[in-house]
Amino acid sequence: MNVFLAILWKDLLTEWRSRDRLVAMLIFSLLVVVVFFFSLPSLPGPDAAAAGGPGAPGLLWVAYVFAALLGLNRAFSLELENDALSGLALAPCDRGWVFLGKAAASFAILVVVQGVTAFFFALAFGLDLAPVAAPFALIVALGSLGLCSVGTLFAAVAVRTRFREVMLPLLLLPLLIPVLSGAVRATSALLSTGSLSFEPLQLLLVTDGVYLVVSFLGFDYVLDE
Repeated sequence: MNVFLAILWKDLLTEWRSRDRLVAMLIFSLLVVVVFFFSLPSLPGPDAAAAGGPGAPGLLWVAYVFAALLGLNRAFSLELENDALSGLALAPCDRGWVFLGKAAASFAILVVVQGVTAFFFALAFGLDLAPVAAPFALIVALGSLGLCSVGTLFAAVAVRTRFREVMLPLLLLPLLIPVLSGAVRATSALLSTGSLSFEPLQLLLVTDGVYLVVSFLGFDYVLDE
């Protein structure tokens, strides 16, 4: 637990001092929203904002995934300097706690980016998220948990390769299918009916649990490689 808190504090403090990952993720996700806004609507003016229609939840989660990929690629980049990744492997604890510290830091940064992105996405596509803010936050948190858990594991794998910026999406995106399926379906049901649907939430909970357990246990072997 001490190692988990130390790594979480170290990553968040480093990000607070530099803000390079947070700013890059935020700018990138907002640019994705801008691209969607100007490429999808065929009508100018206020009516164009509603053109996202039923596809708006999918577009929002595409922006979230792109931002997360950018942040996860940077999650272990600092550890390459002075061979700090080997130092993490020598931590006197189960290496799963190292994984949890890195994943929790990525989760915290991603949640901030998602909150800002959701605000501007709602403005761009004419969505009223205020009445469903609490259940929407729950969906985002569950989706981000699965994304950051398996993403942290494969970020540690990809960071040692020559083409880690390309390798991480290739490894991660196929595994995000159940996460995105549950998150998009839950968000669509919430925006259309104003209530949570249990089936996609159940998919998110099961997927998050599996990814967390597998990543916690598998991180020991990843650091050994």
